[in-house]
Amino acid sequence: MEDQNKLGRINPIIEWLKSSPNRINKIFIQKERGRQRIGEIIRLAKASSVPLVFVPKQRLDSLYPHHQGAVALVAEKEYVALEDLLVEGRPAFLVILDEIEDPQNVGAIIRNAEGAGADGIILPERRSAGLTSTVATVAAGALSPIKVARVPNLARAIEWLKEKGVWVVGTAGEAPTKWYEFDFTQPVAIVLGSEGSGIRANIKKKCDALLSLPMQGNVSSLNVSAAAAVFFFEVVHQRKLARTTK
Repeated sequence: MEDQNKLGRINPIIEWLKSSPNRINKIFIQKERGRQRIGEIIRLAKASSVPLVFVPKQRLDSLYPHHQGAVALVAEKEYVALEDLLVEGRPAFLVILDEIEDPQNVGAIIRNAEGAGADGIILPERRSAGLTSTVATVAAGALSPIKVARVPNLARAIEWLKEKGVWVVGTAGEAPTKWYEFDFTQPVAIVLGSEGSGIRANIKKKCDALLSLPMQGNVSSLNVSAAAAVFFFEVVHQRKLARTTK
């Protein structure tokens, strides 16, 4: 967490929660809290759906030695609401990251997504790298123009997208359908799973389709950001082809 901007004083945290709650990745609260105004931080954070993590004092000491019972991690840019990712007049192109915790990978995926013209990124509140300075650095300028939404429940977010007519497709090495066999000219959200275990089982069940990227050499799989690029530019290819053949 050394690459994240931190706030460890009560008044600045409260001011950020009042003025820019969508810039806060999460707040760590001391379990043995004794200060009355910590309750105000908790209330404001819950009202704005800012993730709270209750930890021992020693954990806070390591994050911010002169803290006052709470430490806030501030994102590089504001998160937006899920509905703000849908753009009228064109089919959706969204990217869902299912518990990808490596900020290097998140930054690279954001760069690939912005380069491919994606409308936005969806992150879960927990078990995911936030919009840290490392993410911003790896994204190399791509974080600023792209929208990023943070949701408390990824499965519910997927259900909402499907209700809005968005097809949700997951990347899975075992899937019999290859990545280019899906019609990406439709409104689509591409789900990418964590570096170790891929997409969680409950999220796979929510997907309309699972697509694979078969390997031709000795390696069993690509890095998630490299695989993401293949999927993203298949969307670009199919939509460009559809426009030129009309």
